[in-house]
Amino acid sequence: MAVAQLVIIALAGMIAGAVIGIIVRKKMVENKLDSAEAYSRNVVLEASKQAETIKKEAQLHAKDKLYQMKLDFEEETRSRRKELQNQERRLFQKEETLDKKMEQVEQRESVTAKTERTLANRENGLKHQEDELNGLIGEERRKLERIAGISAAEAKDMLVSSMESEARHEASKLIKKIESETREISNRKAQEVLVLAMKRYAGDYVAEETVSVVNLPNDEMKGRIIGREGRNIRAIEAATGIDLIIDDTPEAVVLSGFNPVRREVAKVALERLIEDGRIHPARIEEVVERASREIEANIKEAGEQATFDIGLHGIHPELIKLVGRLRYRSSYAQNVLEHSIEVGFLCGIMAAELGIDEKQAKRIGLLHDIGKAVDHEVEGAHANIGGDLAKKYGESDEVVHAIAAHHEDIQATSVLDVLIQTADTLSGARPGARREMFESYVKRLEDMEAIAKSFKGVGKSYAIQAGRELRIMVESDTVDDFESTMICREIAKKIEKDLSYPGQIKVIVIRETRAIEYAK
Repeated sequence: MAVAQLVIIALAGMIAGAVIGIIVRKKMVENKLDSAEAYSRNVVLEASKQAETIKKEAQLHAKDKLYQMKLDFEEETRSRRKELQNQERRLFQKEETLDKKMEQVEQRESVTAKTERTLANRENGLKHQEDELNGLIGEERRKLERIAGISAAEAKDMLVSSMESEARHEASKLIKKIESETREISNRKAQEVLVLAMKRYAGDYVAEETVSVVNLPNDEMKGRIIGREGRNIRAIEAATGIDLIIDDTPEAVVLSGFNPVRREVAKVALERLIEDGRIHPARIEEVVERASREIEANIKEAGEQATFDIGLHGIHPELIKLVGRLRYRSSYAQNVLEHSIEVGFLCGIMAAELGIDEKQAKRIGLLHDIGKAVDHEVEGAHANIGGDLAKKYGESDEVVHAIAAHHEDIQATSVLDVLIQTADTLSGARPGARREMFESYVKRLEDMEAIAKSFKGVGKSYAIQAGRELRIMVESDTVDDFESTMICREIAKKIEKDLSYPGQIKVIVIRETRAIEYAK
């Protein structure tokens, strides 16, 4: 019983404590709400004050800015008004100036009109006087024609003929003087450069022919080369494109063909077949193919060696192969590859003496005859073919033009063009460098003499020094010393135009006067 009472009392105490706690917590929440409302009212009041302050400041700033804009507008208006006043003043001054000029123009026009009338009157008077003078001149001319016995046209022709003869005589004297002075200076310098180039480079020459000869161990080998019913010789000719000439020449077979590379392939293949002893169509094709590969390798090696000897780089591989092909090409029995290497060295030496690009000059010299590597396959002059090949494989415009102009197929326009022409002539014209067929040699000498005899006043002409010099005798009674100079120049120009020849030809005109008397 006592326990139950204690429990009830405890529960009542707990309930009372809870009620009291709730009442206390409620009081605390009410106090916090009152504090928050008071703080909120203070914040709102403070914000209202700040907003009012900002509003007043904005109004003041707007008033200041409006006032400043008003001042700026008034200042700009004043400056514009001042500028307009200045423009108005200048326009007024221009109007005054134009009025004055108009007055001056009107005055000048009136003066010009008076002057024109005065000039017209004077012109009429002068025309009248001119007519009178023409009449007097005509009358005097008729009197002179009657006294002289010739007409005015005949007298004019006589005067023109006399003046023309005198002018030609004076022109010949002047040309001779200028030529002698120019030749004295230019020849000295040119001789120094050429002699120095020749002294610094001297190449060996190897004479070559347009046919190849293969030696045989005995004449019985000719029958084996021909084969049964000629099958072996036909197989060789079909595989190489070269004609085999088997005649009475002891222990020798002649290979003939326009393509030097094919001829060399045929020669190498035939020599190996003879050495091996097995000669039949299948073996022939195998040996020819192997010889072709070997010759192509030799061509590439020869081209690379040539560029290395000259000291050049950056040349297209196809151009290097074409340079190597020149090893099997000859011109007037001169090996074209050796000739090209020599021309390259000569161009480099002369370019160094003249102070121009030595490397470029050597490049032009080595490539100048590149067209001869394919001139039997492509139509046209080898100079033009070479220029096209150089352009195709990326050479510069200067190199292309110099190659195309080295035989004057196109006009020379630079020092390099003239340099390659000089070096090419120097290499080809040196004694022993070239040979030509006897028939063409004789024909060229006859043509030289015929050209000289076609000129008026030429008595005799002789081609001497193996065609390097043309000596001409003129008639002294019809040609004077100055006219002989003109004849010499004209003959040289005609030879350059009409003939094709290696090197250069010296033209000499000789005029002599002989007095003959007999003692009786």
